[in-house]
Amino acid sequence: QLFTNKSGIEIGGPSIIFRDKGFIPIYKILKNLDGCNFSNTTIWEGSIKTETNYNYYKTGKGIQYISEATDLSSIDDSKYEFIISSNCLEHVANPLKAVKEWIRVIKEDGLILLILPNKKYCFDHNRKVTEFSHLVDDYQNNIKEDDLTHLYEILEFHDLKKDISGGTLEQFKARSMDNINNRALHQHVFDLDLLKQVFCYFELDILATYEGEDYIVLGRKNSKQ
Repeated sequence: QLFTNKSGIEIGGPSIIFRDKGFIPIYKILKNLDGCNFSNTTIWEGSIKTETNYNYYKTGKGIQYISEATDLSSIDDSKYEFIISSNCLEHVANPLKAVKEWIRVIKEDGLILLILPNKKYCFDHNRKVTEFSHLVDDYQNNIKEDDLTHLYEILEFHDLKKDISGGTLEQFKARSMDNINNRALHQHVFDLDLLKQVFCYFELDILATYEGEDYIVLGRKNSKQ
């Protein structure tokens, strides 16, 4: 109901979770949805066309932006009523910078809905949850998206048995070294508490949370932002 007939933007989509048979099937009730991906070619969407080609639902089409999740400078402040993102933020080297930018482009009282993987159910299950202080350090040091600080940790603890597309260890290492072009790495590992800390850091009102195979957090921008 919160999203009915509203206009927003999705970072890193389209996403199965928002389609008719998904866990949060909101595409069908939106007024309009634009999209943003980091490149014209991704390992998830293949080739992406720009301009008016973000086909998120049947005949529903919006503007397709090609831009970093941390830099939506081509989009005006307070343009959208909501922002959604599924299984994207964990791929971002500087997640706090990204969230700050996402907050900027939504209106006061705008919604922010984030879905991130639960490490218990994916190839991250051997890794530790990232400390919030580390996210703050990355933010304050303006870490760029070519950062490979976590590569050695990932190579040691990544469970390739749960990542068929990763190939052999050597193939996975080669892909990981080229992360600036493919963005396949999970730069950080989140849990619900870490996501709540991110929302609290930006003084977002938390409206709902969920923990299952994914973590889901819904928040609202208020006059403090």
